[in-house]
Amino acid sequence: MEGMESASEYKKPSEEDLKAKLTALQYKVTQEDGTEGAFQNTYWDNKQEGIYVDIVSGEALFSSHDKFDSRTGWPSFIKTIAPDVVREKKDVSLFMTRTEVRSRKADSHLGHLFDDGPEPTGLRYCINSASLRFIPKEDLEKEGYEAYASLFEST
Repeated sequence: MEGMESASEYKKPSEEDLKAKLTALQYKVTQEDGTEGAFQNTYWDNKQEGIYVDIVSGEALFSSHDKFDSRTGWPSFIKTIAPDVVREKKDVSLFMTRTEVRSRKADSHLGHLFDDGPEPTGLRYCINSASLRFIPKEDLEKEGYEAYASLFEST
């Protein structure tokens, strides 16, 4: 299943392959630690149900159930879809200390983690849309992410 292999089994594409696969903005964000514009990105206001995966590796990172409107202009989530799918790294750029969030498998720069989110976690994963690909719930099986369909079943 796409995105389900372990991090040790994943082989990141070459720089040349990444430049061919990704848009200039996706490459700048994921490979050069860039940031896209607030309110000028694909998923900041996406309200569809589904999952968000790493644009590079395809690893599932976030669920729409954990997305909230942070009023920052970037997609924001209270938690990851599963433990350990992201790595946290101290970021001292821009004259401040922040916690950078990177994908586990591809080491893609995703965004930053803040402690000003809503309950129950109090966290805000502020993520660049350019680092993500959205898989609508109705396409999970077709796209190879059927393991996540249960997240959207009615109780």
